[in-house]
Amino acid sequence: MAFYYPEPSRTFSEYLLIPGYTSEECRPDNVSLKTPLVKFKKGEEPSLSLNIPLVSAVMQSVSNDSMAVSLAKEGGVAFVYCSQTIENQAAMVAKAKSYKAGFVVSDSTLRPEYTLADVLSILNKTGHSTMPVTEDGNPNGKLVGIVTSRDYRVSRMQKDVKVSEFMTPADQLITAPKSTTLKQANDIIWEHKLNALPIVDDNGCLVSFVFRKDYSSHKDNPRELLDPDKRYTVGAGINTLDYEERVPALVEAGADVLCIDSSEGYTVWQKRTIEFIRGKYGESVKVGAGNVVDKEGFLFLAEAGADFVKVGIGGGSICITREQKGIGRGQATSLIEVAAARDEYFEKTGVYIPICSDGGIVLDYHMTLALAMGADFLMLGRYFARFDESPTKKLNINGTYVKEYWGEGSNRARNWQRYDVGGDDDLSFEEGVDSYVVYAGTLQDNVAKSLYIVKSTMCNCGVMSIPQLQDEAKITMVSATSIVEGGYHDVTLRSTNTTV
Repeated sequence: MAFYYPEPSRTFSEYLLIPGYTSEECRPDNVSLKTPLVKFKKGEEPSLSLNIPLVSAVMQSVSNDSMAVSLAKEGGVAFVYCSQTIENQAAMVAKAKSYKAGFVVSDSTLRPEYTLADVLSILNKTGHSTMPVTEDGNPNGKLVGIVTSRDYRVSRMQKDVKVSEFMTPADQLITAPKSTTLKQANDIIWEHKLNALPIVDDNGCLVSFVFRKDYSSHKDNPRELLDPDKRYTVGAGINTLDYEERVPALVEAGADVLCIDSSEGYTVWQKRTIEFIRGKYGESVKVGAGNVVDKEGFLFLAEAGADFVKVGIGGGSICITREQKGIGRGQATSLIEVAAARDEYFEKTGVYIPICSDGGIVLDYHMTLALAMGADFLMLGRYFARFDESPTKKLNINGTYVKEYWGEGSNRARNWQRYDVGGDDDLSFEEGVDSYVVYAGTLQDNVAKSLYIVKSTMCNCGVMSIPQLQDEAKITMVSATSIVEGGYHDVTLRSTNTTV
């Protein structure tokens, strides 16, 4: 006879936090959100930690190199999606890793015969106004000039005028040799009042740029997450099929941490993937695994050697796994059980394995609840897909700005590797949908607001760190009537449409 759980599985909206004593010192500015990203032994510090408990999902519509840079600036980590060629994914990782080093490879390179129309098209696509001009249009081709917004006026020029006619030619540019250090490059920028300094090799070929705006980046982003070489920390997704080729390429590109991207992690395929990584790299390459929803799944991946474990099946806003397959579990119930298993494993072995809550976060207060229930950090897809920094298009639908957002199990993504169970290499049915999310602006502004709410709630609970929240939080289940009571009720809302 099948085993039946005596209690229903529950979601975050079915719980509330009970306030605790708030001392004078317990203010949002004093709250620390630092949290471990990978496993560590009792009495030791983890080799990788997050400054904020947020990572972005391994999804085409969420995590590319731009998201990796933007999220690392805020103190989190993006996992660059793996449903693309190994070469393309490795290039994204390498690009993100090179960004913080100060030497930026251009993604907006022109050829001399390009036109102003091409310049405007690239500007609209990348948002980058400084564009090098090389003989062959290659980012590392022979530099012949540069185009910036100061070189043209759209209202006074024809769109078919060639780049060679209005660019600033190379012989009028201040450049620096390939051997230039970042400090030397910044000194040249300040001495000559430049916005950008091209770095060229002995043959006059463009190597990279150093930008004035990056000089003050650390002051503007005090929580930024850096590796020992002062580069941004970057994650990358892998699957359980081509890992023998993909993992070495990602490690070579500089990925700091890997994550097996799969809808279900309690499988022999994940164990084999981790065993390959441990056999080839030992403990030097960090890899998370999942997803699981119970104690048995967590212990399986812990014993397999996972550096962190993702929790959650079917709770994502674009995920229809529960509808299609009838498998999964309420996110809150899953997290509570796995957190207890994590703590029990720590007491038994002295090894702390962080858990990541993946899915089910709809409102900002769900973040705090997930952390209180034991999550060390949260993986978010829909949340990050709404921002400027996600790789999808911003569209105007019926007067509302939206961004495209689709699941890895949708026909659009066709990421059948994520749902591999040892069968044919095809997506037999969908486990995700293709959708829109309402556009929300910049990542920095929204993350700052969300985390202020988290910190403020933690202060209401009388705690000043995530471990303290997990130890001291008091959580109550609420009835359906209580949920209704928690929102506005018995009133008529006034119109909030105002002109600013």
